[in-house]
Amino acid sequence: MTQQTTAPIDVIKEWILGKHEDRTDVAADEDLIENRLVDSLSFVEFVFLIEETAGVEIDLDNLDINDVRTLDAIEKRFLAG
Repeated sequence: MTQQTTAPIDVIKEWILGKHEDRTDVAADEDLIENRLVDSLSFVEFVFLIEETAGVEIDLDNLDINDVRTLDAIEKRFLAG
């Protein structure tokens, strides 16, 4: 029996889909903020999830919003390497 691991970006995608049960997928280049998949009420929780998943600390005071605008941007900025 092989153990299947979930890619870090999939953890983030599943969190978003869990908040929007009407959705079945989130495109890698879809604007999460503009499309209201991450709103102001869930933003801090979303950033915390990225921190937990990536194993990094994110300074909200210096966060470039474009770094968390799409799944592609999150993967490049926080999950690459």
